Amino acid sequence: MIEWFEAWFDEDYALLYSHRDEEEARVAVERALRVAPELQEGPVLDLACGTGRHLEILRRTNPLTFGMDLSKALLGMAPGGLRPWLLRADMRRLPVKVGALHGICLWFTPFGYFSDEENRALMLDLGSRLKRQGVLVMDYLNADLVTRTLEPEDVVERGDVRAQSRRSIEGNRLVKRMVLTHRNSGEMRDVMESIRLYTPGELQEMAVRAGLRLRRVLGTYSGEAFHVDSPRWIGIFEKAW
Repeated sequence: MIEWFEAWFDEDYALLYSHRDEEEARVAVERALRVAPELQEGPVLDLACGTGRHLEILRRTNPLTFGMDLSKALLGMAPGGLRPWLLRADMRRLPVKVGALHGICLWFTPFGYFSDEENRALMLDLGSRLKRQGVLVMDYLNADLVTRTLEPEDVVERGDVRAQSRRSIEGNRLVKRMVLTHRNSGEMRDVMESIRLYTPGELQEMAVRAGLRLRRVLGTYSGEAFHVDSPRWIGIFEKAW
């Protein structure tokens, strides 16, 4: 059976999330570099890099930064200059040596796709790939805010695509089901997203087990401190041992 994340990240996804643009990525990366200067040198992995909007900016500072994603479609949309620095692989099976990385970045909520067991195993694996004092940047949603302010339905139009979305909290997961209609052709398709909702405490507990300690938490890409109504939970961890 094909998982939702194997079927969804394609040209329609890129179009619907096109408002997540280079300027947003530039602000986020520049702030992360201030808090985690380790990202400026040595091998750094932009994990689930998509079309490479953060990777392109990181590479302006650190030419040893590379990206990895499962989506062939999104990788194919990356700028041509990034192609030699892109890998296609499943994050649950990282083709990277233990202790080899100075940093790992996970931008725009690529954590929580899997079962609890797999998510916890992933965190352990991420910790193992970092060298001592390497850093992990985890850009995750504010689960409490999402739960309190959930918008059950909306309709978004981008280009010739109309997306009718329904959102729900199902157990401990945020589930978004979408019907996409290509207005020019009339073609329709169903897609979904399903993210495990973790509290900050749960994320930190997983990180500690992976040998990571929390350095800083940000609530926005521009670097504001996290609070209960922050749109993001951006944890910056360092490898403790």
